[in-house]
Amino acid sequence: MRTLHLGAPLRHRRTAAGPARRRAAAAALVALGLLLAACGQDTGDDPDADPTPAGASTTAEPGGPGGDAPGDDTDDNDDGADDGAGEGSGAAPALDPAFAVEAPGPLEGPPQYADILVVAQDTIDPETVAAIDDLDDVSVESMSLAQASIEGKVLNVAVVDPASYRAWTTQPSPEAQEVWDRVAAGEVAVASDLEKKLPTDDDGFLRLGSAEDSEEVHVGAFAPQIPNAVDAVVNEKWGAAIGAKPANALLVSTGTTAPDRVVGPLQRMLPGQTSIQRLDVVATLGLDIDAAQTAFVVGAVADAVGTFNYTVIGGGRIAPEPSWVSTHIVTADVPILGSVTCNKAIIPQLTAALREVVERGLGDKIIPGQYGGCYYPRFIAGSTALSNHSFGLALDFNVPGNLRGTVGEIDRGVVDIFKKWGFTWGGDWSYTDPMHFEANRIVDPR
Repeated sequence: MRTLHLGAPLRHRRTAAGPARRRAAAAALVALGLLLAACGQDTGDDPDADPTPAGASTTAEPGGPGGDAPGDDTDDNDDGADDGAGEGSGAAPALDPAFAVEAPGPLEGPPQYADILVVAQDTIDPETVAAIDDLDDVSVESMSLAQASIEGKVLNVAVVDPASYRAWTTQPSPEAQEVWDRVAAGEVAVASDLEKKLPTDDDGFLRLGSAEDSEEVHVGAFAPQIPNAVDAVVNEKWGAAIGAKPANALLVSTGTTAPDRVVGPLQRMLPGQTSIQRLDVVATLGLDIDAAQTAFVVGAVADAVGTFNYTVIGGGRIAPEPSWVSTHIVTADVPILGSVTCNKAIIPQLTAALREVVERGLGDKIIPGQYGGCYYPRFIAGSTALSNHSFGLALDFNVPGNLRGTVGEIDRGVVDIFKKWGFTWGGDWSYTDPMHFEANRIVDPR
């Protein structure tokens, strides 16, 4: 299971002095913060801050100023650490106003899949970025990428917009609100697999470089990033301080197009010395894109799937045989949502469920603009296991307020209706997915 660890909260502002003075200031001001907490002072905790997703481990980091990280209920010696950067925010306090950006707010939009990493020797101009983004089925995320040498290890440090970059990371990171609040506040988030391998000082700072005067950044979290591409992330305000070239890198998602078909256009649009690295599951796991795969589905919905043959096209996506798509996938109009594309076997019960939602006065509890789709042929993120979206048997509703690892805001009356009409609800799972409903039996509404 992928986990994330939140660093021990820091309650001081980073000084503009050199590393030695910053460490001294850190120790003194952290001690003062702990004393105020012990005396019952209000440290500005936000009781409504988004929790860390279920299944994620939240512990104080080695080398931090001590005490439990928020959300850790395994230690009775709570230090009362402050999670808030200001009134109404769940962000960690800024270490220096010059290195803080606006808190990102809740995750918006669907996850993105980093199929290709582009790194240029200079800034990639906005016109080129826009042209790449205009390619069929392509999405891009612009960032800076620099390398930092730390005790013989060279890390890829990305300078990002935490609000948009988070959607490209590996679960559970996209939905871990405090991770991105901390990055926005000026801390660094480091890939989970580096937690035991990187040296932090007694106050939880990490030096980004081997020189004595290299910048030091407080570690806010160890959380999954983008494998083979990004080891650590800081916000945009850190770019100049660490010497990163502005906007010299892109994350590219190729949608339903095989990534290898996008490499050629990228090579023509970018300077000759640009690095174009494939990150998709085909490239990283060595899957054979020419080999036909077959899924044998068993259980109550097996007849709705039949024989499901597909090929892997990369980026976590698959291409079912066109003959299967033509006989199993349809686009139809249903109540509330309007036009949907799903497995034809569930259209009757989906229509019946949505009709009952309307009849019971709950029609406003499903927001059409927050519908996450039904048929999307892909693997489950980060794996080669097929998602039920591949068969057109799953739907996602009210996405922003019902992210993985939360109890979700979906109306429980709606949940009961969908269960009645043959759907299981992701909110009942051990690692919750409350936006998600999938057919677990075929129901004839007649």
